[in-house]
Amino acid sequence: MVDAALIQACADPGLKPAIVEKFVEQAGSSDPLAITVRSGTRVVLVLRPSSPDAAMELVRQYVGKAAVRVGITQYPAGLGMSDAAELKPDLLDACANIRMGTGMFAKVYRIVTKWYGSAREEAFDDAIDAWKSGYFEGTYVFTEPDPGETKLAVPRSGAGDSNGDAGPVEPPTPGRGGDSDPNKAETRVDLSKIGGRSP
Repeated sequence: MVDAALIQACADPGLKPAIVEKFVEQAGSSDPLAITVRSGTRVVLVLRPSSPDAAMELVRQYVGKAAVRVGITQYPAGLGMSDAAELKPDLLDACANIRMGTGMFAKVYRIVTKWYGSAREEAFDDAIDAWKSGYFEGTYVFTEPDPGETKLAVPRSGAGDSNGDAGPVEPPTPGRGGDSDPNKAETRVDLSKIGGRSP
């Protein structure tokens, strides 16, 4: 879990803290030196670097050859750069990583929300997927222009954690175990024959 004070101090002001927390929880890492390397659909196993310098060495080794995600927000390293030498160590600084990552995620979330036409919780789940893959509706979101001021939905706690459905919860059906009185619930299993036959 990322420290709330760090989020308050470093996150993009366009995102509410609840959105930032959910974003880091679902798409990020609690480790500022976390590095994920993907080549196509394959995850390349890399050892956790022991220091920021070792982490930068690892990032430079793979940028341009594979998709590299870095730090607390799993920011896409090398974005918009033609040379790995342009990479800066602040990618691995917790505050700088949160600032860059939440700024980019805010743009991605606005792109997805604009596609939906209004602030909806489903847009958050799709924005998380877009952040992880880099794509939404066939478009590479990281280089897309920012659609600008857009109202964003704040995901409820637990929304999208299990099946990704943030829609309304169906009320319980009376007579199917949803009734508040257990004595009125329908019997589902006949237990009367347990214990053997009578003599």
